[in-house]
Amino acid sequence: MDCWHCKRTAVGTCRFCGRGICEDHVETHPYILDTFRSGDVNKVLVVEDALFCGACTPRPDPVELPELK
Repeated sequence: MDCWHCKRTAVGTCRFCGRGICEDHVETHPYILDTFRSGDVNKVLVVEDALFCGACTPRPDPVELPELK
């Protein structure tokens, strides 16, 4: 796989969009692995340094999908 930015050999893929990234263009971004409820509190399990390409734009807010009820 080649880097999305420079076409060099990729060393990883973006966790958010799947684009290839080389060591010169790799960035990190927090990624939510799971959500759960503990007592009356909702909690999330987060990876702080998931690979991120810098080209995609993960949405900051949840998207509603009423058709999946």
